[in-house]
Amino acid sequence: MQPIRNLAFVINAQKSGASELAHGLMEIAKASGIRISHTDQFPIPNGFLKGFDACCVIGGDGTLLGVVRESAREQVPIIGVNRGSLGFLTTFSADEARSHFPALLAGEFRLAKRSLLSCSSCEGHQHDLALNDVLIKDERPSRLVRLEVFADDELVTEYVCDGLIFSTPTGSTAYNLSAGGPLIHPDASVIAMTPICPHTLSNRSIIFRHDVKLRVVNRSESSRLLVAMDGQRNLVTCENSPIEISASKLELPLAQRLDYSHFSVMRAKLKWSGGYTESGSR
Repeated sequence: MQPIRNLAFVINAQKSGASELAHGLMEIAKASGIRISHTDQFPIPNGFLKGFDACCVIGGDGTLLGVVRESAREQVPIIGVNRGSLGFLTTFSADEARSHFPALLAGEFRLAKRSLLSCSSCEGHQHDLALNDVLIKDERPSRLVRLEVFADDELVTEYVCDGLIFSTPTGSTAYNLSAGGPLIHPDASVIAMTPICPHTLSNRSIIFRHDVKLRVVNRSESSRLLVAMDGQRNLVTCENSPIEISASKLELPLAQRLDYSHFSVMRAKLKWSGGYTESGSR
């Protein structure tokens, strides 16, 4: 990759050690003659990433998810440094970030292009992007919903459940996994749909091809649907407004170490066997 000459920092100051780590990394960047800018505002200011070569996000996966839309629209790669818990997306530990930062600035990283979901409400023409998942449920807590799902205008089935999760491969380790959905390699070109507590035991996750056009219709009387994007942004739709979900034409550029291994990360984060340590060595 080309060396980084303009670098943005997004810092979650609420995470322990994030501010101190950011200060150290910014000093390394300054010493290399790199123009930097930083913010600890959430959501980040509109246009904040415009003109930058990369963005270093210091926090947890939730912090990174808050930068996704801006990064995808400007096609600015994200360097995720974990100061949270699991860190499926923020794959650099604090120690790795410190030791690898000069190499990263010199362009020694690879780009992973992660698929995004596009979600819109037909009636309001509201549109948003999600890296992990789109959750659809009743806006009132603990209410069952009756939802019809169509794939390319063909009826899939009607669900009576607590909600539906539509997940990217990246998001398969998030809410989808908690709801019993499948783990999917991030390079797979698919969309997963997982019902939450379905009332029909044969209702299980369905894997759709990447270019499918999905539509969800609310068949519950006198109810409105809440649509949550990446667990962070909500869109309440009207009673009779269908929700459309498809793969976005945009992709998220995610910076990774040259020796990054997806299954090494999975073994570490999910505590599978395999002898993986936090430093990535055996």
